[in-house]
Parts: sequence; structure tokens; C-alpha cells
Amino acid sequence: MEEDKARKRVREGYAKIAKEGLCCTSTTSCCDNSSTHEELSKKMGYTEEELKSIPEKSNLGLGCGNPVALASLKKGETVIDLGSGGGIDCFLAAKKVGETGKVIGVDMTPAMIDKARENARKGNYKNVEFRLGEIENLPIADNTADVMISNCVINLAPNKKRVFEEAFRTLKPEGRLMVSDIVLLKELPEAFKKRAHPASCVQGAMMKDKYLETLEQAGFHDVKIIKETQYSFEDVADDPNATVIVVDKKKNTEELRSVSELDNETREIVKDVLKSTVSINVSATKPSKKR
Repeated sequence: MEEDKARKRVREGYAKIAKEGLCCTSTTSCCDNSSTHEELSKKMGYTEEELKSIPEKSNLGLGCGNPVALASLKKGETVIDLGSGGGIDCFLAAKKVGETGKVIGVDMTPAMIDKARENARKGNYKNVEFRLGEIENLPIADNTADVMISNCVINLAPNKKRVFEEAFRTLKPEGRLMVSDIVLLKELPEAFKKRAHPASCVQGAMMKDKYLETLEQAGFHDVKIIKETQYSFEDVADDPNATVIVVDKKKNTEELRSVSELDNETREIVKDVLKSTVSINVSATKPSKKR
């Protein structure tokens, strides 16, 4: 099935990120060696204080926002993180909910789960656990969480409707959803689709209106965009250390290139992708009773 093939490509891509430290950001497959994962994360909305408070290896420079900062977490709450990666958002959430709360991170990549569990062990996090599983089929019981978060992961899921239905199922009545994600303003250029990295944060993105509509169809109420950010090519080009993973599918090769060194054709592709995408923070709630 195509969905299984898509998951396999993403799983393989993120396994490589977990093991080798490559990154995938909101700007196509752009990485910012500028500046280390810490500087990149600051651009996404994390504070220096937050980043210093968590295990260093939990920050892989992934994501497109800081959902924990917007989720208004309270002591004693249970939080689920969809696509938890190295655990950065889980560890930040764990500090918010305290010893009486609980955080469950779910990721489908075994290498990411191993990394996150090791980070939790080193950081002595007693209220965090990581479970291997697909976000379309969460290994979690009904009505478990007070809050659901996710950071630039749902866009990679081949069946987003199913993801939102699972999020709805595992949230308690009146539970809250806070997601940072990448959506489309218009269709991605065909030239990009042919050359996209399997772990590109925009390859599987959905049209913005459709994304919000799909949340509502899953049963969520009060669906609204809290923050919206679009990046320009100048944002990337002005950084002399910004890089892009250039994929040659015919040769089956990947090469990390500086944006300033890209040929004209690739530069135009990057520009088109940036014009087609936007980073959003979306909130929603599960009503007391489903309609």
C-alpha cells in the first residue's frame, strides 16, 4: 500500500536523523548548521532557559514551533506527544505537569525511541515514557490525556484524518490539542516532489483549509490558528551557513549543500516551496460529548 511505503520512507529518513544528526526543518529539507540545534530551536520559539533545562541530545533541531509554550499545561495533567523524536517537547512538558503529571511520547522510529529513552534515563525523568507506535494507531487507551501536542509531525503522516481521529479518541472530554505544523497555501511544485528528501517536513503537507476542516471532521471544536509564520528565501539565503539536503534519486545519493552554492534551478525550487508553505500553531478542544 502507498501509505505503508510512505511510512517506511519517513521511518528510514528519521532513523538516519536519529543516528547521524541530520535535520529537517520547516524550510523544505533545509538545515541550519549556522547554528547548531540550539540556535535553530530558538528561531522556532524555544527560549535559552528551556533548552538548557533538558538533555542536550533531546534537541535534534526538528520541528516548526514550540507547542508546549502555547499549551497552558497544568500540574497533574497527562500529556501525549505525537511524533516525540528525541523527546525535547516531552521533557519540557514534564517540567510543566510536575511529579503528579505524566507525559507519553509516541514515535514510529525505533532509533528515535531508543534515543529518547536514553535521554530520559540520563535526565532522571520519572514522569515520562516513550512508546513505539504509529500516530495513526496510537498504543494508548481511550480518554487518557488532558492535552495532546505535536511538533511538525502530522504533516508527514499519510492518513491525517486517522491521526486526528486517534488524537480525539485518546483525549479526555474537554481535552486540549495544541499542534505546530506545516501546511500548504498552494500545491508544491512538481520539481520539488521529484527531488524531495524522504524526511522532508513539507512533502506530505496538507492544504491549510483542508487541515482545519479535517480536525473538525474528527470531532474537535474551537479549531483555530494561534500563530502563523511564513518564511522567505531571503530568510534562508541571508544565513551563510544555511544548508539544504539535495537528493539525486537516480544516483540514490544525498548531499548537504550551502544555500549560497545552489544552482539556479535548485534555488528556484526552494523559493517556490517557501511560497507554498506556512508554519501554523493550531489549537482545538474535545467537547464533553461528541456530536
